[in-house]
Amino acid sequence: MKNKSSQKGSCLAVFGTGSDVGKSIVATALCRCFVDRGFRTAPYKAQNMSNNSGVTPEGLEMGRAQIVQAEAARIPPHVDMNPVLLKPTSDIGSQVVLLGKILENSTAAEYHRKKEHLFSTAANALDRLREKYDVMVMEGAGSCAEINLMDHDIVNLPMAEYAQAPVILVADIHKGGVFAQIVGTLACLPEKHRDRIAGFIINRFRGDISLFEDGVNWIEGETGKKVFGVLPWYKHIRIEAEDSVVIENPGRNQQPVGNEPVIAVVRLPHISNFTDFEPLDGFKGVSLKFIENIEDLLSYRAVILPGSKSTRSDLDWLKVTGWDKKICQYAGSGGHILGICGGYQLLGTMVHDPEGIEGRPGSTPGLGLLPVETELKAPKTTTLTRFNRREISGTGYEIHMGRTFRKGGLPLFSVNTRNGEACREEDGCITADGRIAGTYMHGLFDSPGVTRHWLESIGLGNINVPEIYGPDARDHEYDLLAEHFSQHVNIEGIQRYLTRPKSDF
Repeated sequence: MKNKSSQKGSCLAVFGTGSDVGKSIVATALCRCFVDRGFRTAPYKAQNMSNNSGVTPEGLEMGRAQIVQAEAARIPPHVDMNPVLLKPTSDIGSQVVLLGKILENSTAAEYHRKKEHLFSTAANALDRLREKYDVMVMEGAGSCAEINLMDHDIVNLPMAEYAQAPVILVADIHKGGVFAQIVGTLACLPEKHRDRIAGFIINRFRGDISLFEDGVNWIEGETGKKVFGVLPWYKHIRIEAEDSVVIENPGRNQQPVGNEPVIAVVRLPHISNFTDFEPLDGFKGVSLKFIENIEDLLSYRAVILPGSKSTRSDLDWLKVTGWDKKICQYAGSGGHILGICGGYQLLGTMVHDPEGIEGRPGSTPGLGLLPVETELKAPKTTTLTRFNRREISGTGYEIHMGRTFRKGGLPLFSVNTRNGEACREEDGCITADGRIAGTYMHGLFDSPGVTRHWLESIGLGNINVPEIYGPDARDHEYDLLAEHFSQHVNIEGIQRYLTRPKSDF
């Protein structure tokens, strides 16, 4: 399918009955299914609220969910695919990233007052995509039927109305109440939006799927709309999750087998880029565990401090809870600790914020495990980076405010390029004994050589790192997802909506 110069690409919206019902997975599956059928396909989410972000080839910031979907569509990510990104810094405030660059820090009330400008910016981004691609898979946010938020909504039904897009509504049967999810959502919508719902996908079904035939018939009879498919629960496919809600569920972590070693990730209150550790969560012979409640760390093979959207606030949390003492005790006992981005800053002696980038201006003492000091300062660094650890090369991306200065120790990585431009710089810090290290490199475990080297450094050189790894492994998972999706969802039925006259919606 090819666009004529006078014809814009078609849009299909994937909305949900609630948060974490599977919208991102369905949108990812559709991106791979459509591109496999010859459509030039692009993902789109007008507004994403997440601290899980990544960097485009242009060195701009966007949500990782749309980066994953762009990978599934076999295209490079672009900020038009996620024009508005909100990165929560508190319960009522977020950093606003507009078209890949920081706009401001804003409260929810302040943000809502800018609705018209933000909607216009997001709509223009969608229009630019429609000039280049045949199909835009538009992901919604949360529930599309939040009555109290509809007047300020720029991502769900108002954007679908602008795009004249049919809507696939995703419901999660595993959460229970799937019939009420669907019928209740429709009941909350004004008629013009209700008519836009083309049909439903039921996600996360367990058991004999034939036993749900009566349920499908009831839904279709009650709503007059099609159930396009019922997706069984799967365990054989690994796709990056969008929201940190998935790591709040202890069932996500591998259960150690016997006495196998465990790597712990401290779940900071403002954790960001938790998908950095996805490549570690699947190796035979080692388990990955996210921990939040304070506990003794001596049994863990290594402890990782992840990225943080609010480093000084998370430092305060570590001290109030007593985690600081547990981490320092672990370090003193010979344990291995790795800090990434905000976690790297936490390991230092001091974090300075003279301009109040994260809140109140001031300085906060760090854990003191690395001889580095951090000064939070604009502009924000957003780069795709190539680096080396001795003879081992790797790739990653950097997203951080300010700079960290090494006062001792050794550099962890030598940096070769940032955003395609050659450079000779150093990143990170590591102690002389190699046990405590920090870096700004997100995604470093996507490089198999780097992963093998780190596992060896913590005494796990016996762990097998697959040859198909990182981006190649993710591409294979998108194929598995598309195969699973195609077996259980009427893709052709959905595809027909892409060619219906826009006046039908």
